[in-house]
Amino acid sequence: MKEQISSALLAQGLRWVRKNPEKNLIKLADWAEHFVRHEYHRSHVAAYRKAVTSPGSNWHNFIMRIVREVDPKFLERFVRNFVIYSSWIGNGKIRKLRTELDMNVPWAILMDPTSACNLNCIGCWAAEYDKSSSLSYELMDRIITEGKDLGIYMYIYSGGEPLVKKDDIMKLAARHDDTMFAAFTNAVLIDEPFADEIAKHCNFIPIISIEGSEEHTDDRRGKGTYQACLRAMDILRSRKLPFGFSVCYHSKNTEDVGSDAWVDFMVEKGALFGWYFTYIPEGKHADVRLMANPDQREFMYRRIRELRSTKPVFLLDFWNDGEAVEGCIAGGKSYCHINARGEMEPCAFIHYAATSIHDKSLLEALDNPLFREYHRRQPFTCNLLQPCPLLDNPDILNEMVKDSGAWSTQEADREPVEELTGKCVQAAQAWAPVAERLWRESHRE
Repeated sequence: MKEQISSALLAQGLRWVRKNPEKNLIKLADWAEHFVRHEYHRSHVAAYRKAVTSPGSNWHNFIMRIVREVDPKFLERFVRNFVIYSSWIGNGKIRKLRTELDMNVPWAILMDPTSACNLNCIGCWAAEYDKSSSLSYELMDRIITEGKDLGIYMYIYSGGEPLVKKDDIMKLAARHDDTMFAAFTNAVLIDEPFADEIAKHCNFIPIISIEGSEEHTDDRRGKGTYQACLRAMDILRSRKLPFGFSVCYHSKNTEDVGSDAWVDFMVEKGALFGWYFTYIPEGKHADVRLMANPDQREFMYRRIRELRSTKPVFLLDFWNDGEAVEGCIAGGKSYCHINARGEMEPCAFIHYAATSIHDKSLLEALDNPLFREYHRRQPFTCNLLQPCPLLDNPDILNEMVKDSGAWSTQEADREPVEELTGKCVQAAQAWAPVAERLWRESHRE
């Protein structure tokens, strides 16, 4: 009953905001301040207030985009599921559990409904998995159900191509309508009927993988993929459904995807957020020449910060935002990865595991030797611009995998950890002095 009353009040409040966004968004901050109790929630409200009271700023324009461009029913569900349940109520419960149990409990879970894919992208981190593995609907339902008991209300699908199992994904969205879902997708399988399903449930957000220009996208993902991404964006925008983009920046496309023109184009297409990753040489046949060099990584570090202050879109950099999240977020600290075989990996890019979700509760599976190594060592360095145990601190990943007794989850080649980290040693050494200079620069008093 309390949930129904809260939902009704929320719907009424958002309708009230839409009548006069410029005026009532400020009043919404006043309302929120009466309910927050924790300091980290107060900081969120303070940031929101600063944005809505600064007309013409990029963050004010971003909020206005959300109010005007997102379907009202979807916006209501998003605020309830993501802001209230996941970020406020769930996050508070998770923080308490982490302290009580002295272990990592994630805010979000990334899981692979299937390892199958309809594309064969060069350098894909999922390409080394066995293509016949999948998580059953019943297992994913159990993971989500147990996760919500822990306070986890955010679930992201990867793969393979997760939309190969779009029926299961939509069935889970309907069953867990208090939960927020997203999926990294190549967008080829997004069509009008699927968009209509998303609009019916209003708790699923596609994150479309695209590599910048048509040339760069089709070069890595196959001819026609770029146009499929744009078609999907048009379909989603026509229904006022929110979506984001995911970019892997590498030696060939960094300057392209970090440009004003590229981000402006994504905003024009309707993207509300973008997530930047860098190329990681997964698998024995990985091309290390695609790894971004230190100058390109620094370029992206500076550009993301510039773009965040000038563009009405929320941008994240998985590696270079270590300052904002206190280093590495993997191993259950903020998120973990359950692959299509049910193995508990610390990160989508770290294909090693010390246990699986099968025959264990989610909490038992999270409390495994490899995740405990992460919990014990995080952050891996005082310089949070070197957050990753693979790309920035390869010796540490070697030690954690060996000390935990973890095994390679790559069915295709079972890559020993020494071989994986060996490909990153030179990059880590080259980045270290740049990271040190940037760290001193950003912490000058």
